[in-house]
Amino acid sequence: MNYNIALIKGDGIGPEIVSSAVRVLEKIGERFGHTFTFTDYLMGGIAIDTCGTPLPRETVDGCRASDSVLLGAVGGPKWDKNPAALRPEKGLLGIRSALGLYTNLRPAKLYSALSEECPLRADIVEKGFDLMIVRELTGGIYFGERGRREGKYGPEAYDTEAYSVMEIERIARVAFETAQKRGKKLMSIDKANVLETSRLWREIMHRMAEEYPDVELSDMLVDNAAMQLVRCPSQFDVIVTSNMFGDILSDEASQITGSIGLLPSASLGDSKCGLYEPIHGSAPDIAGQDKANPIATILSAAMMLRYSFGLAKEADAIEAAVDSVLKAGLRTADIIGSSDKAPLGCTAMTDAILAAI
Repeated sequence: MNYNIALIKGDGIGPEIVSSAVRVLEKIGERFGHTFTFTDYLMGGIAIDTCGTPLPRETVDGCRASDSVLLGAVGGPKWDKNPAALRPEKGLLGIRSALGLYTNLRPAKLYSALSEECPLRADIVEKGFDLMIVRELTGGIYFGERGRREGKYGPEAYDTEAYSVMEIERIARVAFETAQKRGKKLMSIDKANVLETSRLWREIMHRMAEEYPDVELSDMLVDNAAMQLVRCPSQFDVIVTSNMFGDILSDEASQITGSIGLLPSASLGDSKCGLYEPIHGSAPDIAGQDKANPIATILSAAMMLRYSFGLAKEADAIEAAVDSVLKAGLRTADIIGSSDKAPLGCTAMTDAILAAI
């Protein structure tokens, strides 16, 4: 099989980690008889500098014409003072909207080899955890009306949270179906004691639960969820929540795995063309120094194989290789922890994963 993949390397460490994932995909192609064709497109800060916009039309068209998209990271202090329309993150929100990617899947599990790197107590770590956060991606406060105005106490800024019934229904369906394939437990996270959008969210989740009698649905307020993630993460199987809450909780979940450099993500819509990226940022402070952890991006490529291309064996091979190198005590600087080995750079860690494949 031949697959056309759009590459958005982006800013900071983006080019390094995407190149690592490309090498892994090429190795998978050799082993399993597939051909991957890669085409580079600009987005983020580099697109602002080159094209004057964070999301060029060519990038949108190229991604739409591809079978899937692999993204590194965008942003950096260089562009922090730009107006809103010329911020790198505007490109990220724009490509999600343009491709209709309303679901973000963010798995977080504790590798047994990294148990000593987990910052939680030993009795919590002993139980382990393997959870999936299903985050709504194209609605809510990130896409609502915003601006500046004269308010009660003078000039003020505002951002509006809004969710339609349709938006909640479609993310709920993804969450229930995901739970059916896992442990059949779904936790819906909201702030229904305060927010009207959360009250609607909870109403719809409960109504749709009737269609999935084999899934156990529970509700939890977001502040309690933030606490429970560090108190007892093993209680969670699948979590579904809104755009902003999912953004925050998934970053929290990443830290209890040992490093944010380990977590991949998949952004999906109704078509098979998804966007796959690590959940971490562009880390401009280490860009170009061969210090970046490529694992999250490599695992994102594995998610691409599994969710967009239906290549489960190929995805398993990548995930097993990552598990193997971690069990061997190989670490990048962000997860060096208790290992007695010197930390590997981005290239060396990629080489180790390739050898394990």
